[in-house]
Amino acid sequence: MDVKSIKNLMIAREFISVGTCDLDGRPNAAPKFILKIEADSIYLVDYIIGRTFRNLSQNPRASLSFMDNNSLVGYQVNGTVAIIDSGKEYENIIKELQQKKIDLSIKRIIEGVERGKGHKNFEVVIPEQFVILKLKIEELVELSPSGTLTREKV
Repeated sequence: MDVKSIKNLMIAREFISVGTCDLDGRPNAAPKFILKIEADSIYLVDYIIGRTFRNLSQNPRASLSFMDNNSLVGYQVNGTVAIIDSGKEYENIIKELQQKKIDLSIKRIIEGVERGKGHKNFEVVIPEQFVILKLKIEELVELSPSGTLTREKV
């Protein structure tokens, strides 16, 4: 298990489950749009109005989780999140987000045509008010189908 192999599994995904917790210990898990994966960071799109944003504003720790459907191995990526909502990095990311939105919409239309049945919504809509969550990968966890758990600090 290493960052590169887990990132390769995540690249094929558009969304991932993000777990957060407020200062009173109330948990929250919600799907987030994966914008990009670079080096030791994962960039996600979040709506400002959501509980995830409020939790991360108080407690920057988060956990991402997903399954590899082929191997039935579960993965967890834990780290600290920086909220990006302005500045040069934010402006550059908005351009990338617009292109990713177009690419995903096209992919959904083509998939609908190929299978002869369209998606309920083809166009990916990003609300006007959002932030980028930049998770710095600090720990990887692998859960095998037999229940073996492996943790690795990054």
